[in-house]
Amino acid sequence: MRLLLVEDNASVGKGVYTGLNQAGYAVDWVKDGETAYSALMAEQYDVAILDLGLPGRSGIDLLSDIRSRDNKVPVLILTARDTVNDRVIGLDSGADDYMIKPFDIDELNARIRALLRRSHDRATPVLVSGNLSLDPASHTVRKGGEIVELTPRAFDILQTLMENQGRVMSRSRLEDSLYSWKDEIESNAVEVHIHQIRKKLGNDLIRTIRGVGYIMDTRQ
Repeated sequence: MRLLLVEDNASVGKGVYTGLNQAGYAVDWVKDGETAYSALMAEQYDVAILDLGLPGRSGIDLLSDIRSRDNKVPVLILTARDTVNDRVIGLDSGADDYMIKPFDIDELNARIRALLRRSHDRATPVLVSGNLSLDPASHTVRKGGEIVELTPRAFDILQTLMENQGRVMSRSRLEDSLYSWKDEIESNAVEVHIHQIRKKLGNDLIRTIRGVGYIMDTRQ
């Protein structure tokens, strides 16, 4: 899962960035509203975490601008502005959630998982397909009740495919879900992770659509 962090405070940003990386997310961190706007228009993110007091373009202006252009990325406002009026303005401007600083990183992660569930129209926290289950909170995969160990990036690919079951996911879309700007992408990275998933969970779990991408069928 790939996140955009928009935070101009260096110490807060570093703490959030580190915490989200440790939770297994690929994170792009920008420090002003103009750069954030460009990133949101150019890249596909699963969630954006947005401060309000930004240089260049305020968080509220940024939020209003992307919503006016039909950008549906789930947005969690993370700010020190704690009045009811601030929360009302943020939510009415298009935010999906609102958190007050200081905050607990575990709660932030839980709220991100909730936003991901809602964005995929999923009510339950655990993804299930046949005898396969994936729990984003505990980062565990089970097949027939038995835990299966996957590398973090293989886990992320499996989660993306399960979230989009029945839809073909292109190689570039899977790469986008795995890597932030700072990461170097190996030419065959997706294929290597798909191979690991098939080796651990079965060759029939993921189909290759030649020249298009990969799919987990709804019949799984």
